[in-house]
Formats: sequence, structure tokens, C-alpha cells
Amino acid sequence: MLNIDRISKTFFAGTINERKALVDLSLQLDEGDFVTVIGSNGAGKSTLLNTVAGRYSVDTGSLSIDGKPVTKLKEFQRARYVGRVFQDPMAGTAPDLTIEQNLSLALQRGKTRGLGLGVTKSRRARFVEELKSLELGLENRLTAKVGLLSGGQRQALSLLMAGFTQPRILLLDEHTAALDPQRAALVTDLTERIVSSGGLTTLMVTHNMEQALKLGNRLIMMHEGRIVFQASAEEKKKLTVPLLLAEFAKIKGASFDDRALLA
Repeated sequence: MLNIDRISKTFFAGTINERKALVDLSLQLDEGDFVTVIGSNGAGKSTLLNTVAGRYSVDTGSLSIDGKPVTKLKEFQRARYVGRVFQDPMAGTAPDLTIEQNLSLALQRGKTRGLGLGVTKSRRARFVEELKSLELGLENRLTAKVGLLSGGQRQALSLLMAGFTQPRILLLDEHTAALDPQRAALVTDLTERIVSSGGLTTLMVTHNMEQALKLGNRLIMMHEGRIVFQASAEEKKKLTVPLLLAEFAKIKGASFDDRALLA
């Protein structure tokens, strides 16, 4: 479903600020794979997601999604294939639009938009059913502006919107990091449910080792733009936080921040 073949990305090349964000990195995800990505700050985790989404172009290498070459496609052209939830709960929704208007926009992602009604009776009925799955009571607040929702509610809505159209790839970029522990646990559980029920192929960046072990069937560890450790489905079942820390300790000069140890 996702094939990343030896991609590299350097920022500020040829200057004193040159930084190699990705170095000859390859990764393949089969349909339905859920890969969690951990690593220290500056390891290239978010850059990896940004190259898949098309926000950053790669210097060398290639990418394909569902067998289709996307290396040269712009971000808006990849929107039909990619769903994404960001760390900032404000980033994935339009605060001045209502819940149903946000959902309607998500439903049209990657499609040609005409002059028809954005919210129809049939769509509203679908939105109610979809929102019920969140168990947050948002199905009773369709006309409320999203800017009035809490961070946890907005992130849950962003997650629902990202998976709304069954994207070929779902990208989750530390999507619980800005939430308090209770809301983070809620969104983590929703992530597991939405990905599982939709059979979504997912790539998730997280600083939280417990979350990285709880979610997904595969795990990779990044450092200085490279994948330095991988765990298959069977290997991941045997992993613990101390084992992950031991693997990370083998990397010269690498260190996790305190958030990595939070449950």
C-alpha cells in the first residue's frame, strides 16, 4: 500500500545550517499495516510523514501509494490518497465552520467540488451515525462551531474526518501529544477503533513508548534520518519499554525526552 524507496531530504543544503533530515530511507507498508514510529527529537519522524503527504518533496528516491507513483505529485494532488491528523487540535478542522460543515468538507477531500449543497439530508444522517461512534455526544451538536469544542473533542473529530473517506494511507503525527492524559487516552482508544474497523493502513509518529507498543502491528525507531530498529508483528508483541530503551541506548548520542516514558 505504501512503498518508500531510498528517499533522502536535506534542508538548507550547501549552507552552514545544512541538515540531513532523511537519509536513503526505505519502508514498505502492506494493506492494513499499522506502523508506529518512535525516535528522538530531530530524528526525521515528522519529515517522513510530510514527504508521504507531499508537503515536502524528496531530493532523491521515490514513493508510491497503492501502486501509484506519487513522488512528483503535490500535496493537494495526494489528498485523495492520504488522511492526516496533526499534533495541534486546531490544525485539522476549520474553527469558524460547524461540525457538519467540517464533515462535509472532509467527505469531499480529493474530489472535484461543484456548486451543490455541502450539507444534505442524507449526509446529515450519515454524520449523526459516524459521530455516535465517538461517544462524545457530538451527534447532537451538528450546528455548533468547531472552535467551541475542547481540544480532545476536536482531535477526535479530526480523526473521524481523516478516516471518513477510507484513505489509502492514514498519517498520525503525534496526534495525542497536546492533550491531557485523560483526553489522550480517549483519542488513543478511538484511534485503535477507527483504524481497526476501517482496516486503514496507518503510519503514526509518537514520543510515547507505551502508546507505540499499545497501537499497531509493527514498530520502527528512527535516528538522524535513518531507520535504526524495526520490529515485526511477532517481535512487537514481545517488546517492552525497557527493551525499547535498551535498543535506543545502543545508538551513540541519542536520547529520548521525558515524554517518551509517559503512559
